[in-house]
Amino acid sequence: MELAHSLLLNEEASSQLGEVQKAEFIFEWLRYLEKLLLATNRDDVREKQKTLVEQLLSLLNSSPGPPTRKLLAQNLAILYSIGDTFSVYETIDKCNDLIRSKDDSPSYLPTKLAAVVCLGSLYKKLGRILANGFTDTVGNILKAMKSAESQGRYEIMLSLQSILTGLGAAAAPCHRDIYKAARSCLTDRSMAVRCAAAKCLLELQNEAAFMWSTDLDSVATLCFKSFEGSNYDVRISVSELLGTVLAKAVVAKHPGAASRQSARRVSLEEVLELLGAGFLRGSSGFLRASGDMLKGSSSVSRDVRVGVTQAYVVFVSTLGGAWLEKNLAVFLSHILSLVSQSNPKATQTQIDAVCCRRCVSFILRATIGGLLGEKAQAAAAKDICQAVWKLKRVMDAVLSDGNLETRLSSMDVAASQHMLVCALQELGNLIHSLGTTAAPLLQDASTGLLDSVISVVLHPSISVRLAAAWCLHCIAVALPSYLTPLLDRCLERLTILKSSPEAVTGFGFAVAALLGAVTHCPLGIPHGKGKIIMTLAEDLLCSAAQNSRLSLQRTQAGWLLIAALMTLGPAVVSQHLARVLLLWKCVFPVSPKDLETEKSRGDSFTWQVTLEGRAGALCAIKSFISHCGDLLSEEVIQRLLPPLPCAVDLLTQLSSILKTYGSSLKTPSVVYRQRLYELLILLPPETYKGNLCAILKELAAELTAPDTQAAASTCFLPALCHPDDLLILSPLLQETDHRFIEEQLLLGNGVACGSLEYDPYSIYEKDVGGDSVPKPLPPALSVISSASKLFGVVCANVDEAQRVLILEQLLNSIKHTKGARQQTVQLHVVAAVSNLLKYVAGSKQSLGPEVRRLVLTLVLGALESPNPLLRCAASEAWARLAQVVDDGAFTAGLAQVSFDKLKSARDVVTRTGHSLALGSLHRYLGGIGPQHLSSCIGVLYTLSQDSTSPDVQTWALHSLSLTIDSAGALYHGHVESTLSLIVMLLLNVPPTHAPVHQSLGRCLNALITTLGPELQGNSTSVSALRTSCLLGCAVMQDHPGCLVQAQAISCLQQLHMFAPRHVNLSSLVSCLCEILLDNSVLVNLCSPYLLLRRAVLACLRQLVQREAAEVSEHAVMLARDGRDPAADANLREVGLEGALLALLDRETDESLCRDIRETLHHMLTSMAVEKLSLWLKLCKDVLAASADFTAVTCVDTMQEEEGDRGDDASVLTRGDDRPHPFSNPRWATRVFAADCVCRIINQCENANGAHFDIALAQEMKKHDSRSDFLVLHLADLIRMAFMAATDHSDQLRLSGLDTLLVVIRQFADIAEPEFPGHVILEQYQANVGAALRPAFTSETPPDITAKACQVCSAWIASGVVSDLSDLRRVHQLLVSSLTKIQAGKEALSQLYNESASTMEILAVLKAWAEVYIIAVQRHKNHKQTLKTTINSEDSMRSGSPSAAGLLDLVCTDLATLSRLWLAALQDFALLTLPAEFASQLPVEGGAFYTAETSKNATLHYHNSWALILHAAALWLTSTGFADPDEGGANLSRPVTPTSMGQGSSSSGAAVKSPEDIYTDRFHLILGISVEFLCSLRSDASVESITACLHALQALLDVPWPRSRIGSDQDLGIELLNVLHRVIVTRESPAIQLASLEVVRQIICAAQEHVKEKRRSAEVDDGASEKETLPEFGEGKDTGGLVPGKSLVFATLELCVCILVRQLPELNPKLTGSPGVKASKPKTLSEEGSRLVAAALVILAELPAVCSPEGSISILPTILYLAIGVLRETAVKLPGGQLSSTVAASLQALKGILTSPMARAEKSHEAWTSLLQSALATVLDCWSPVDGAHPELDEVSLLTAVTVFILSTSPEVTAVPCLQNRCIEKFKAALESKDSVVQMKTCQLLHSIFQYPTPATSYPYIYSLASSIVEKLQEIDRRNPEDATELQLCQEGIKLLEALVTVAEEEHRAQLVACLLPILVSFLLDENALGSATSVTRSLHDFALQNLMQIGPRYSSVFKSVMASSPALKARLEAAVKGNQESVRVGPPSKHAKSLARTSSIQLKTSFL
Repeated sequence: MELAHSLLLNEEASSQLGEVQKAEFIFEWLRYLEKLLLATNRDDVREKQKTLVEQLLSLLNSSPGPPTRKLLAQNLAILYSIGDTFSVYETIDKCNDLIRSKDDSPSYLPTKLAAVVCLGSLYKKLGRILANGFTDTVGNILKAMKSAESQGRYEIMLSLQSILTGLGAAAAPCHRDIYKAARSCLTDRSMAVRCAAAKCLLELQNEAAFMWSTDLDSVATLCFKSFEGSNYDVRISVSELLGTVLAKAVVAKHPGAASRQSARRVSLEEVLELLGAGFLRGSSGFLRASGDMLKGSSSVSRDVRVGVTQAYVVFVSTLGGAWLEKNLAVFLSHILSLVSQSNPKATQTQIDAVCCRRCVSFILRATIGGLLGEKAQAAAAKDICQAVWKLKRVMDAVLSDGNLETRLSSMDVAASQHMLVCALQELGNLIHSLGTTAAPLLQDASTGLLDSVISVVLHPSISVRLAAAWCLHCIAVALPSYLTPLLDRCLERLTILKSSPEAVTGFGFAVAALLGAVTHCPLGIPHGKGKIIMTLAEDLLCSAAQNSRLSLQRTQAGWLLIAALMTLGPAVVSQHLARVLLLWKCVFPVSPKDLETEKSRGDSFTWQVTLEGRAGALCAIKSFISHCGDLLSEEVIQRLLPPLPCAVDLLTQLSSILKTYGSSLKTPSVVYRQRLYELLILLPPETYKGNLCAILKELAAELTAPDTQAAASTCFLPALCHPDDLLILSPLLQETDHRFIEEQLLLGNGVACGSLEYDPYSIYEKDVGGDSVPKPLPPALSVISSASKLFGVVCANVDEAQRVLILEQLLNSIKHTKGARQQTVQLHVVAAVSNLLKYVAGSKQSLGPEVRRLVLTLVLGALESPNPLLRCAASEAWARLAQVVDDGAFTAGLAQVSFDKLKSARDVVTRTGHSLALGSLHRYLGGIGPQHLSSCIGVLYTLSQDSTSPDVQTWALHSLSLTIDSAGALYHGHVESTLSLIVMLLLNVPPTHAPVHQSLGRCLNALITTLGPELQGNSTSVSALRTSCLLGCAVMQDHPGCLVQAQAISCLQQLHMFAPRHVNLSSLVSCLCEILLDNSVLVNLCSPYLLLRRAVLACLRQLVQREAAEVSEHAVMLARDGRDPAADANLREVGLEGALLALLDRETDESLCRDIRETLHHMLTSMAVEKLSLWLKLCKDVLAASADFTAVTCVDTMQEEEGDRGDDASVLTRGDDRPHPFSNPRWATRVFAADCVCRIINQCENANGAHFDIALAQEMKKHDSRSDFLVLHLADLIRMAFMAATDHSDQLRLSGLDTLLVVIRQFADIAEPEFPGHVILEQYQANVGAALRPAFTSETPPDITAKACQVCSAWIASGVVSDLSDLRRVHQLLVSSLTKIQAGKEALSQLYNESASTMEILAVLKAWAEVYIIAVQRHKNHKQTLKTTINSEDSMRSGSPSAAGLLDLVCTDLATLSRLWLAALQDFALLTLPAEFASQLPVEGGAFYTAETSKNATLHYHNSWALILHAAALWLTSTGFADPDEGGANLSRPVTPTSMGQGSSSSGAAVKSPEDIYTDRFHLILGISVEFLCSLRSDASVESITACLHALQALLDVPWPRSRIGSDQDLGIELLNVLHRVIVTRESPAIQLASLEVVRQIICAAQEHVKEKRRSAEVDDGASEKETLPEFGEGKDTGGLVPGKSLVFATLELCVCILVRQLPELNPKLTGSPGVKASKPKTLSEEGSRLVAAALVILAELPAVCSPEGSISILPTILYLAIGVLRETAVKLPGGQLSSTVAASLQALKGILTSPMARAEKSHEAWTSLLQSALATVLDCWSPVDGAHPELDEVSLLTAVTVFILSTSPEVTAVPCLQNRCIEKFKAALESKDSVVQMKTCQLLHSIFQYPTPATSYPYIYSLASSIVEKLQEIDRRNPEDATELQLCQEGIKLLEALVTVAEEEHRAQLVACLLPILVSFLLDENALGSATSVTRSLHDFALQNLMQIGPRYSSVFKSVMASSPALKARLEAAVKGNQESVRVGPPSKHAKSLARTSSIQLKTSFL
């Protein structure tokens, strides 16, 4: 293929190839040439032009295939447009000659067609250059058309279209001729030709004015004719033509109207009249129509009506949304009139009426729903409402006419009913899509929308009543706040008007529809409504018999209400279940005998009521089973069963009842059967085991009944076929945008489409299709569907003999029927058997040989049925049979049957059926063995090349794709042959056979999947395969059929997944964008095919997951190169992202929208940070489009602002007046944009830190102006959040508040660089206030208020606002909500379910809790800062007043809050009790929840309890458990039964003592915490756990709870065990630290308790002997600690756990032997260090909890751990600092060594020996047993030794062996090379020398003083070099001074005499002072200062020394003099610094 890549065709290479390869080679060359010509220099092209033209023309003669001829023509045209044009006329003549040729042989046809295509291409490209000779060409082509066959006509039409495009107005002379030719083609028998003719005429109407003026009527008639017998593609093309021409006629400006009187402007009314005529009368002229009317023959064919419907939509879409807004009233009245009384023809039968209504609904949905923005839709809703009122008035006039009998003819009722149904359905849809933005519309009294809808609920026609009920359903779903009022209103009307039959059914429907809406409204309805509805339903059922005029209606309404009630779920139904079961039992006779007597009584009317009642009861039970599965206990099932046998008996008797009472019972009996079947399908088969045979017989009779309607195969077969197989049948079975109307064409003329009146019970069901009206099929059809489903279940559960009998019976009944009836029966039976096989396969059962044989016969018959759907279902059943039998031989036998049939049969039916059967076998069994694979492939190859029948090719190729898919790796040997077959077919199959191309695409897709990643390989064979795949994709991409393009795109998507480098991304992206954004001006027409749009988006979604940036760039490049600047201006400005957002706004298909959202999410994730401005601008534009609403709401909120500091909301709504690229986006799009903003912030969080640091961002922006940071867009973020939060749409308000919350959390701490001490969010506080205020109005739904509370608390807690008066504004909102909820669960809004008010109350309490927690924390921190600041006046001034102020603000409401918090906690505690305590729960619920809604409420409690718990604990600690306003008298809130501790019980029992109340509260908080921490679920949030632990900390901060824990040891142990578990299961350091803090408090509590006991014992037994005192503390007098009973043991476990986790080396088991192996000491992370430190603090506290004996048992462990930590973490740090863990272990050691137990007489001895061992261990750390341990920090170890020396009694350390070792260590350290070590050693010795006990300090002084003096002298000799040595000197001097102070009088003089010369030697004289380094200078200052101090203190010694050494004296004087000089010049600065440094070191070692 590489040889094909040249400018001239390599003829030598191509001549050596075979036929197929040659075609591939040429196609590849032409593809390459097209790109090359555009890139090559003109002169080079001209040079080779002659040869190239010759080569191309010679190809023209070699019969090229369709794709090749198209490319060939394009290349010729490009060649002439780039090169010279002088030979172009020759080329044209050649083409004309080829066309004129008389050769009609099939082999010459491709050449003729190629010539036609070339002409079209040349004229299109070169246009007017060729204008002089074009009439001959056109004439020639038109002449050729007369004798052409369909392919020729197709190509000629397309060619003429190209000629017209190229020549434009210049083609005028031929317009009429072309028009005539195209007219005849528009009604051609070939559908493809019709499509091409429509395209040609569409092009023609651009210039030919006569088409939309004089000939307008004939064009319309022609189009109507064209619709007759059309397919989907034709309808799309012709409707586009018709719609465009009519639109042109309406808006056209006629040129030179004066000169041509004939041309006149066509009015809108005339155009609509024309379309209406087509809709109502079809293509027949007026005369024929009237003739038909006289004969009363059938109405317009459905395809014409559907085509006209689409034309209406195109017409309006072309004129656009703005036009529609202006002309809405005219348009609406016209569309509704299509189904009005003036056109009885359209609605003369029920079936016709339903279909016409569908068409009208479709037009309204596509225009009003699709083209108008939200404001215009609201206006449209008003117009529709007016129409409803008008029709209602007409109806009233008819009804109120005195003589009812004469006036109320059925005609008049029917007259308005269809208009009303359409109007109401569209009104419902409109409001549904507007969502809560429709609120103003409903509040508008002048429109009276609700009244109008409710008034029609009483309409005489049942369809209208149902439509009105459905409309109410939509209103309730859109505006949940209307649900309860509407329900109340309907229930009230139903009760009042119980005696009107219309009212009973109408309001019954309305209530049922509203109940169905509850599942869509998360906030629900009040629980009590269930009871009202149940009572009403019972009342209706019981009163049904009283009045025969109402029996039927009351029965129906009663059961409908009960069935609808079931959708509310188990919580509501459980209370009424007993009554429902009772009614269910009563509706059926008790025994068969009663049924017999029943049969003999009554008349047809009573039977009608009875059947209606029983069908209703069955439906109610079905509804119960499907919605309340949780209630189906064994007991309930037992109560459900008794009536079932009787119901089945009645089923068997129905036929005889029908005979007796006549055909009026026909429909009720069908409905009854259907309901019973549906119920039985849901019940497990064992429940009706006894009746299986009876049911089976009835089912068989049902399926083969003689009076069944026409075969409606499309109703139930698609469900039994595989969805992939449906693709080959008809595009109508696929999902399209027109599915809603196209469905009726599928069903065939005799069958009605689904409509609500066929099954009123479906009104409450959750609809599958989203928001559209439920469309149940007529009972006669749905009963068959249910029967065939049930047949599968029943037949699988009877025994083998029964099965055989029934199947034989079914087979016979097929044999004995004839014609169309036979097909119908066969269809039903196949459906039933398919269901049987499906069920058997699912339940893993098996079938006997006889049954297999019968099934096989049946399926074989169906495989050869003329109905393609039936063949498809049969092939599925064929494969399922093989799957069930699961035997290789049987499967092989089946395959063989198909092989034999395919070899012998010649008819299309057999060949298609059996080829699909082979494919299905492969799909279900994953291949049928390799030996069959090749024969199967062989057969399919042959069939797929049968060019005489495209159908056979399509099915065979489809089957081949299934085979490839399932064969997997086995297929590798066949890949190449298959691929060449596919490419050959792609290059040769005519484009008119699109289904063949689709199947080829599926094969190619399967092949690519089979090859998989191998496609990346570089070998020649792989690259050849890859080229073929790409070539195949290219052919399909160029195909005119949309579904073929969709296949191409999914193939390229697969290729891109496996071999991304080989797919040209830029061309793929440009192809995708062109399809997706094509004609982006015409909203509905971006690509008419839904499946193509889906394929494009699925592909885009995959591409952006990998390379979003590249895709985005290619899309923008495409827009830049685009020829049409207007269409792509959008794409250029907003990029692909914006284009997708705009598409999301107008796309209605759910899965497409999901893909768009995902694509945008992927793009956002990978590019939001780089393209920050673009993304934010997009979101802002989308959100700002709704700003015109918000302006109003903001102004309102400003009015109530106190004083002049209004929340300035207007700042936000002033925008630029530029038009947005997004005009009026829907609310769902705006919600998506708001969510995107949150995502963008999250993305930035993971990116550069500068996004959240304004100073850094501004700095980086200066360096590089292109960089962009989120913080610079803060104003926009706030503005967007504000716009969203104040919108009309509730969902958008929630998203806006969410965004605001994210912004506050992320930006709260960012400082404002220009105003230090302030943060950047401060300037936006007015906006935040304005955004929050609307959420606290009375009519706001609870979920929004709850979210707003969260934002309020976050805002207050964030600390952005410090000024109290500013803070008060937001605080005020919380106060208002607190007042609202104080009334408790009773007083809150009755609009929603009680759990909604629970949610609101808890949200408010949680928000307050958060604020209170923050206030307390700030107050605490504020107090601490006051303590630490030295100058308190300053700090009082500068300290934020808000710290105390915020607490004061909260404190005013604290009394109320605390009570509510405790009540909420008690509720929570009750709700979390295990199920077995359910009986103990209060009957009426808790403080904030009702018993019935407890399940829903629990969720809300789970979300908020943790913070409330923390707040309650803090409040209890702040009152110190002494509540000031105790006692129940002064409570402002009514006492609920559960109010904490204030329950003044009715029995007059004594009021609880404060002690009891404290205990209750203490246990409440402790209980909730322990319960939660005990059973931590994996999804428990970190926040909850932390809050819980903080609550425990707060609780243990005060004495009273500590005394409780201390005195109750079991409680303490339990708590410790729980905390231990938390530590083990949660890795978060914050949680572990908080847990350790609680552990510390528990140990403190235990210590206090032990101390208290000891103290009281000493007081009591003061007089008696000391010895007899009992031992307090753990371990008593034995020292034993029992695990599980010991607090200390539990604590040790926990601490060891923490330490070993951080330092595994501490575990002796781990390190192997008890001896410690040398391992490097390590530095822990900061968190690790803090954990270790906290654990050590706890360990040091433990001895105090024990008795002396107990302390002895734990001491070794504690010492081991403390020293272990020291040993493992003694890392050398710069400057001799100690690591934090070492410091902690030293602190712990000091705590242990100073413990009173060391001195207590009982334990003194043991402690001493243990401590000596510990010291020895520390000393061993220098020279461990097993080799060197060089990394340990000597300073740390010396410090530890010093701690031992100073903190224990001398007898521990004064043992000679230990003492000598200690002294050696110090000596060695003084000799150390490292001056830092020497300095630190001096510091440590300093503390030892000063130790008051001589026994301790003297040995060290004797041993070490001399070496220090030597050290100093040595330094003096060589002058100190650096700061460390300087410090060493200073420390040495200090040490000597300390010796002077401790020495006895007689030795002091000697020491001073020794010290002075050293000091003087450090002094400098005045000369040296000037040139001294900073170090020597500092030393000089230090020495001088010390001399000044020593001189006066020991003056005698000083003088004598000075006298004895004149040199010293002279030096001293010189130094003093020099110093005075320098003081005059300037004070030394270094001195202060060095002093500061030494003092800081002192501080660090303060634990000594």
